[in-house]
Amino acid sequence: MLDFAIFAVTFVIILVGAVLYLYPVSRCKDGNLQDIVSRGSLHEFLVSLHEEYGSVASFWFGGRPVVSLGSVNQLRQHINPNHTTDSFETMLKSLLGYKSGMGGGANETILRKKVYESAINNTLKNNFPLMLKLVEELVGKWKLFPDAQHMPLCAHLLGLAMKTVTQLALGERFGDDAEVISFRKNHDAIWSEIGKGYLDGSLEKSSSRKAHFEQALSEMESVLLSVAKERKVQRKQTVFVDFLRESSLTERQIMEDCMVFTLAGCVITANLCIWALHFLSTSEEVQEKLYQELENVLGSDPVSLDKIPELKYCQQVLNETVRTAKLTPIAARLQEVEGKVDHHVIPKETLVIYALGVVLQDSDTWSTPYRFDPDRFEEESARKSFCLLGFSGSQTCPELRFAYTVATVLLSTLMRQLKLHMLKGQVLEVRSELVSTPKDETWITVSKRS
Repeated sequence: MLDFAIFAVTFVIILVGAVLYLYPVSRCKDGNLQDIVSRGSLHEFLVSLHEEYGSVASFWFGGRPVVSLGSVNQLRQHINPNHTTDSFETMLKSLLGYKSGMGGGANETILRKKVYESAINNTLKNNFPLMLKLVEELVGKWKLFPDAQHMPLCAHLLGLAMKTVTQLALGERFGDDAEVISFRKNHDAIWSEIGKGYLDGSLEKSSSRKAHFEQALSEMESVLLSVAKERKVQRKQTVFVDFLRESSLTERQIMEDCMVFTLAGCVITANLCIWALHFLSTSEEVQEKLYQELENVLGSDPVSLDKIPELKYCQQVLNETVRTAKLTPIAARLQEVEGKVDHHVIPKETLVIYALGVVLQDSDTWSTPYRFDPDRFEEESARKSFCLLGFSGSQTCPELRFAYTVATVLLSTLMRQLKLHMLKGQVLEVRSELVSTPKDETWITVSKRS
């Protein structure tokens, strides 16, 4: 079974881009860099690559070839024996200069991964009422706006994600909006350079940008370390950092895991919610079907953690949101032993890219692939393909499971009180370099349910 985390995404850039320049078949200094830059993103480059050369294609990173797989069949064939590391965590920590394991080999690496996943799961169980409260506050504000009011999804939902992730990860200190604003400033400075600055080498070429990035990272680390120390003596609730502290991790390791969760958790949660509400605003039929399920399962009660598995159609809506938006368009693994896909031999230590954005809109796998249609996930074949790609089942990374929970609470609360309407004439462009994000602010209007 393929062992990769969905959030490995565009951090393939981080894995090699931080130390190597792209290298072309013609062996010019900048390699395929200009091809990728001219296409606008690595994802768009891979789309054109697979259109021209088929589902198995290659290009050059540094002095070695990279293999890209662009269909479900090829991904199913690819077997990587490395089941001990999480590619997202490994690549992100590589960029940040962290050690991905506990320093004691594969067994301790697996143990640390289990501690991390368990901490997120326990955080959700222990703090679900707080998550619900934060969502209800946002929906309450939306209900006060007049029906014609334009609602900025990116601004509101990134704010919700920041509040939710920081309070559930780091505790009540981040109930103070000033703390969240300060956190967001450093978060944005770090995240904006991930991928972008290493893809084109521009971060190393700009001393001012590099200094800004390093200062933001240093300030964020200081905050996370101080939070971990504060939690030793005073706390009102048990959150992510507390569950990590109950393990055998060092303070440094706790800080690293908090950095990974807060950096990725905010971005993926915000964008899953943004895209879900955008797509729902385009289809009154899907909204009504979701509303009926919520009424049937929840009645007049608020959503609860144990009720979420019963919301099958809501899960389909979120699955289709991830698929249609190409939420995480790229994942990657290093080939640790020689492998084979079809008749293609993949040498040891080759970087293998999973072109998920290509696969998610492959017409051989998905009928009418550019259409938002949650009903497609009623078919077992669609669910199996989605699971194979790492977006559901046991392969789903804990950050995505967290994002699904927040998004389910949001939809369960919002859809029973308001209807969503798309803004006519709005052209939505996508930035697919890291997590797929709207290039500009996304607007909708809402109206109250009678």
